[in-house]
Amino acid sequence: MEVVTTITNVEFGKMINAAADALKSNAEKINKLNVFPVPDGDTGTNMTLSMASGAEYERNEVNTHIGELAKATAKGLLMGARGNSGVILSQIFRGFAAKIADKENLSARDLADALMGGAETAYKAVMKPTEGTILTVIREAAAAANRTAKKTDDATQVMADALEAAEKALASTPDLLPVLKEVGVVDSGGQGLVIVLSAFYAVLSGQEVKTELDNANLDAMVLSLHNAGVQGELNPDDIKYGYCTEIMVDIAKGTTYTQKFDYDTFYDHLAKLGDSLLVINDDDVVKVHVHTEDPGNVINWGTQFGSLRKVKVDNMRNQQAEAATVAAEQKAQNGDDAKATKSAPEVAVITTAAGEGIKEIFASTGATVVIDSSQQAPSTQDLLKAVTDSHASSAIILPNDGNIVMAAEQAVELADVPVKVVKTKTIQQGLTALVLGYDQMKSLDDNVSAMGSVLADVKSGSVTTSVRSTTINGLAIQAGDAIGLLDGEIVVAVPDANVNQAAAELLGKMTDEDSELVTIYYGQDATVADAEALQQVGESLDDELEFEIHDGGQPLYPILISVE
Repeated sequence: MEVVTTITNVEFGKMINAAADALKSNAEKINKLNVFPVPDGDTGTNMTLSMASGAEYERNEVNTHIGELAKATAKGLLMGARGNSGVILSQIFRGFAAKIADKENLSARDLADALMGGAETAYKAVMKPTEGTILTVIREAAAAANRTAKKTDDATQVMADALEAAEKALASTPDLLPVLKEVGVVDSGGQGLVIVLSAFYAVLSGQEVKTELDNANLDAMVLSLHNAGVQGELNPDDIKYGYCTEIMVDIAKGTTYTQKFDYDTFYDHLAKLGDSLLVINDDDVVKVHVHTEDPGNVINWGTQFGSLRKVKVDNMRNQQAEAATVAAEQKAQNGDDAKATKSAPEVAVITTAAGEGIKEIFASTGATVVIDSSQQAPSTQDLLKAVTDSHASSAIILPNDGNIVMAAEQAVELADVPVKVVKTKTIQQGLTALVLGYDQMKSLDDNVSAMGSVLADVKSGSVTTSVRSTTINGLAIQAGDAIGLLDGEIVVAVPDANVNQAAAELLGKMTDEDSELVTIYYGQDATVADAEALQQVGESLDDELEFEIHDGGQPLYPILISVE
């Protein structure tokens, strides 16, 4: 084992990218640790995509200062965070980065402090921390690193002991969470973290780890912010700040340098000059994007802090006028009469959905932006983009999946407008909240209160096929069995993939004397005939029940049931 007393930016970059690569290689293995034997276990996928985003930001960071590299990694993880596991991983790296913000290189002591900072921040980020999860793993790893750093200056040994402790903590997770012990698996998020720490150790101990990740481009952030600032301003005369201005300044360089750079001072002055402001800096360079009426003032302000490396100014009114002319010509060619532009809502509703039919239902019942979640959980950045695209003064996010709630809450902290989350954990809850609780004429707070209050009125049922054998909640389940979940808990298991039988049994458990309306959404692997057969079962249980049937088109779950 190589002795490493100083971790440089080179080793740090290798560690981050090796972790991203290792997660990518093991994503499917982590997915299969999902407690419930349903086919949508995606912890590995979510952690992989989150870490890949962190690695992209790290590679794109021009500064070689480890504090800045760690900060960039944490930022990338946050923006790319998907699912609860991805969000918690982002918080671990947020705390990690905060502890070493002033470090150019890392000692063994610094590495241990960073891991402890990661554990502290992760625990604080979770309202009700649960032991037997990724939190336990990072806490034990950090504690071991701290003990070792008191005895040696070898960072490799610190990492080795942290990894050993993490592996022991992972092995203990079934003893801490009964549901894990019942099905005979370790915590999937904890397993993902062990893989990250294993990659760190591999790099420090001299093992070669191949990285196969694509680079990202910071300019995409600028372009996204620019588009958000001008989209919807169809009339050039309506643009308040007409010049898109970008500058890049080499800090403390050149003959015009008169002021020591302070981020808050620099930012606050620019904020008074316009909107759509983006200021990104490291110790050497600051990059600015702003929409303003006075580009000269922006440029003059920048030159006080250093030498201009790049200046770009575009007249957005001229651009918009040209775009409007082109659009009018195209409409004339297509014979398409101009239509009045729909104004943005005061309170937008951002929702996630899987299945074309489900997405159409959300859109038709008032959702402003519908994010497709059929392939993967949306990231924090996806949710932020949806808020921006809504052009609303405020927004409500309906996650419709318990694994998206934490990413939504992170988006709340990063958004430029007031955003709140109604913690819907199923598609059925999301539709109920939207249909019964949302009123576009009401305020953000009133809508959140109303939408949250109706969630208790709906029961959510889903039918799918087990992907592995296990025993859970007293049910012996074999791979290939049809299983029914009531509000996320498996309550029905039927052999031989008999989805219709499982749906019938599930409906029986969902209805009672207070039930009034049953809505059935049939997915890609079911037909309207299956839904109609289920309706007949329901009518035999209670002839006063009302039924609605919709083609949801959702993957993985042939039948979704809502009972109100």
